[in-house]
Amino acid sequence: MSETHSFQAETQQLLDLMIHSLYSHKEIFLRELVSNASDALDRLRFAGLTEPALLPGRELAITLVADPEARTLEVRDDGIGMTREEVVSQIGTIARSGTAEFVKQLGESRGKGEKGDVSIDLIGQFGVGFYSSFMAADRVTLTTRKAGTEAVTVWESVADGKYTLDDGERETAGTSVRLHLKPVDADDGLADFTDEWVLRDVVKRYSDFVAYPIRLEIAGREEQPDEPLNSMKAIWTRPAADVSEEEYSEFYRHIAHDHRDPLLRMPNRIEGNFEARALLYIPSAAPYDLYHRDRAHRGIQLYVKRVFIMDECRDLMPEYLRFVKGVVDAEDISLNVSREILQQDAQIRAIRKHLTKKVLESLGELAKDDPDKYLGFWAEFGPVLKEGLLAWEEKKDRILDLMRCASTHDDSGLTSLADYVSRMDDGQDAIYYLSGPSQTVLAKSPQLEAFRARGVEVLLFTDPVDEVWLQQMPPEFHGRKFRSAAQGDLELGSDEEKKEAAERAEEQKGEFKDLLAAIRAAVQDDVKEVRLSRRLTESPSCLVRDEGDLSPQIEEMLRQAGQDLPPSKPILELNPGHPLLAKLREIHAGDGTDPRISSYAGLLLAQAVIAGGGQLADPAAFGKQLAELMEKAL
Repeated sequence: MSETHSFQAETQQLLDLMIHSLYSHKEIFLRELVSNASDALDRLRFAGLTEPALLPGRELAITLVADPEARTLEVRDDGIGMTREEVVSQIGTIARSGTAEFVKQLGESRGKGEKGDVSIDLIGQFGVGFYSSFMAADRVTLTTRKAGTEAVTVWESVADGKYTLDDGERETAGTSVRLHLKPVDADDGLADFTDEWVLRDVVKRYSDFVAYPIRLEIAGREEQPDEPLNSMKAIWTRPAADVSEEEYSEFYRHIAHDHRDPLLRMPNRIEGNFEARALLYIPSAAPYDLYHRDRAHRGIQLYVKRVFIMDECRDLMPEYLRFVKGVVDAEDISLNVSREILQQDAQIRAIRKHLTKKVLESLGELAKDDPDKYLGFWAEFGPVLKEGLLAWEEKKDRILDLMRCASTHDDSGLTSLADYVSRMDDGQDAIYYLSGPSQTVLAKSPQLEAFRARGVEVLLFTDPVDEVWLQQMPPEFHGRKFRSAAQGDLELGSDEEKKEAAERAEEQKGEFKDLLAAIRAAVQDDVKEVRLSRRLTESPSCLVRDEGDLSPQIEEMLRQAGQDLPPSKPILELNPGHPLLAKLREIHAGDGTDPRISSYAGLLLAQAVIAGGGQLADPAAFGKQLAELMEKAL
């Protein structure tokens, strides 16, 4: 039954960008189609573990059929195949979060003439390898039959906004993708993809390590090539000295579907009570779906004795290392178990523990040997790595050792916790920090004034996860506790200085007692307490929280998650040394009912909210009050 469908809007935009790209690398379409065929064969092998009848009883292979006269190239496999419904969901749409926005950004950058390869970006970010076919072909026909079924589906499109679905014929399960190739155009990167040596070169360069033989058939030729085009050597089993950097990088690009070179490569061999090999990579840039945990991340592939088991074994790596890509090949894990049982296997847990340690150690070595490269890693994956501080079973110190933070020590750089501790004065017993929405807001916060005046460094945390791990439990780093610069009363300096400050605070408390009571009465609906500050040296006011109170950011997160929180109010701290406070005290001494006291109390509170990066409950009222004050002053 023939049907005509329209592409999803974002899908058509992707196709348009690929087809009209002015850049090279057109040959990567073949790498992507071969990778898709390899994935289909992997899935068939896995299904065959429990349903042997699905296996064809012959060599599993990928075949390229080139027809120079007809100008077609076909990529054929005997893999798992697809049903009609799967063809529609997997080929006709791209249901990926952020796709539309990414396409818009790419279109804008191309309009400005910015450099880059549209096709490479798209394939790397969204895994849309099938669509790369249209860079080399003006018509694509896909014929597929799901293993264990009889129905055959034919999908065809000329990338004009529509595609057709029809019934077809195919003797065995699997998928064939036939490309009706565009004319050869060397200037546009379009080689003759029906030429044997062009195909050999592309396969050798991109797909030499694919685990299945890639065979070539040339239409009209009596003698066909006998040997596969690829070596099929499992790269993780070969001695490191026999593998080139380019081979390692290309293998990464193959398994991760990422066009960039990896940031770090980590080969590993586990020996002892059990044996396993691993080849792990850390990407150089975060994928778009890094924070969408319900989506496939193409993380760690699991093999047992070189037999593919699953494409995404998430139990091999903790969630906070979900950006790690690679392959694990174990020797002794039982193959006659379901995926659920397999994921609970004791050896899986042991491998996970070993690999986690290996990854964190490798990151530590990178931070030591190449700090600039490590900062590049941290910029991409730091917030995810910090999620490990939320896991109770993790050893927090090994993650804290890797942390890099903005601080008041250097406005333009990041510091490690070890370097922070090395700069602490002898009398300082805590690691001070401030958390909030942005480094710019935090760096100008009045809550830091006393710290700056005394030369005490404060770390600045701006990632949403920081709010959680800092308040989940009292964290420590090498015996030193973290303490918020915006919570509780503040005591800095030596014991003697703290004693003198406490005595001076008692004196000032008596001097300002009546004024504080008047201000408290004016703003009592919005704050729990009004008190004199030891934090402020320049600003007249700031807001702080009691020890143990939730931060405003955490409260907002919980409310958005549907939590019903009890009312929580901040503390308004006032600077006893500020001229404004001295003037208000004079006014209050002359007339305790002067309306200016209430008016200025509201302004002091609003100023503290704004300086802390918060939102005013009634901005219009604040603007009106400020305008009236300005009018009187003039």
